[in-house]
Amino acid sequence: MDFTATILFLALLISSTKALDPCGSQPDDSDLSVIPIYGKCSPFNPPKPDSWLDTVINMALKDPARVKYLSSLVAQKTTAVPIASGQQVLNIGNYVVRVKMGTPGQLMFMVLDTSNDVAWVPCSGCTGCSATTFSPNTSTSYGLLDCSLPQCAHVRGLSCPATGTEACSFNQSYGGDSSFSAHLVQDSLRLAKDIVPNFAFGCINSISGGSVPPQGLLGLGRGPMSLISQSGALYSGVFSYCLPSFKSYYFSGSLKLGLVGQPSNIKTTPLLKNPHRPSLYYVNLTGVSVGGVQIPIAPEYLAFNPTTGAGTIIDSGTVVTRFIQPIYNAIRDELVKHVKGPFTTIGVFDTCFDATAEAQAPLITLHFEGLSMTLPMENSFLHTSAGNRACLAIAPVPNNVNAGMNVIANLQQQNHRILFDVINSRLGIAREACN
Repeated sequence: MDFTATILFLALLISSTKALDPCGSQPDDSDLSVIPIYGKCSPFNPPKPDSWLDTVINMALKDPARVKYLSSLVAQKTTAVPIASGQQVLNIGNYVVRVKMGTPGQLMFMVLDTSNDVAWVPCSGCTGCSATTFSPNTSTSYGLLDCSLPQCAHVRGLSCPATGTEACSFNQSYGGDSSFSAHLVQDSLRLAKDIVPNFAFGCINSISGGSVPPQGLLGLGRGPMSLISQSGALYSGVFSYCLPSFKSYYFSGSLKLGLVGQPSNIKTTPLLKNPHRPSLYYVNLTGVSVGGVQIPIAPEYLAFNPTTGAGTIIDSGTVVTRFIQPIYNAIRDELVKHVKGPFTTIGVFDTCFDATAEAQAPLITLHFEGLSMTLPMENSFLHTSAGNRACLAIAPVPNNVNAGMNVIANLQQQNHRILFDVINSRLGIAREACN
């Protein structure tokens, strides 16, 4: 092989290696890749679980606190962004997206969350933060926002004087173990090929405890400070995602922003507006079927009530779908008619049985106004590491939650395209393999 041929061969080999790198960046891709925070491409290093059931149980341990937080969200005014104390959205995120902040862009892996609005990132010099932080000093498009600006009114825990133009700063506490302080700032946000200029977010300068995501959070809620609201006409209030299975190691999921590339024939259901909880995506759940049998559910258990927060929401940060006790009991009671016991409890799951009986397990279908979502078996049941037990991957709402809120969580959304059309108040669901 001559010298020129050798050089060409090596260049082709290097190019092929990069193309085959499942964790490599894809600058020409218009979609944002999505991975579980436990994925192989994730920059975080969680402890290795003994099984995927153990993984889900460990993640779902924080679900009760999150569901309680979601049910307690009450805005101070209809335009305010509620940021709760306690173990809330920053404590739970299980999927991350790869974005770039500033000019030139600095790579950050931010938690994706549909029930939060304000974005947060740890900034350089931050006390108690992870090793990876955003450096404002190296960004030519960075700027502080002061207390006189309207964006500052959309965060809680403000430390602003009654008058003046001081920097918009705030403090937030989380349960008993976490808190942070931050300034509200703005900078360019790069999402795949797009740039959102003057994007407002919290620049965290101090963290206490371990609840805040290591590289920040990207809010996709319905409030005025969310990515969808701040991006204006760029995305026309439309986005969708496909969440890969927790077992999918690489960047196989996707977040599509804007009208282009969205499924055209997807079935939709109306999004309901709750002025007391303006960040949340409420839908009208009309019933549940188990094995083709629509289980009896009293209408009041499904009804949407803006005042109390009752109803059903779609949420990307809760791990396991939660139904209020009467609905959960009806699902479980119909399931056990088809599956041979005995039944045991493992972690948050109280309907576990011999895995050999899973072949007789019926499919579960969620009925919404205008569409139905039949859950594949992998979205309905989880197995122990030894494979000898299978568990119904749905749980009741915790007893300490007063509102009758049902939560359709990310485990049941996996390998579906979930479309959010905020402007037209509709949500679409379609089966899509993104593992």
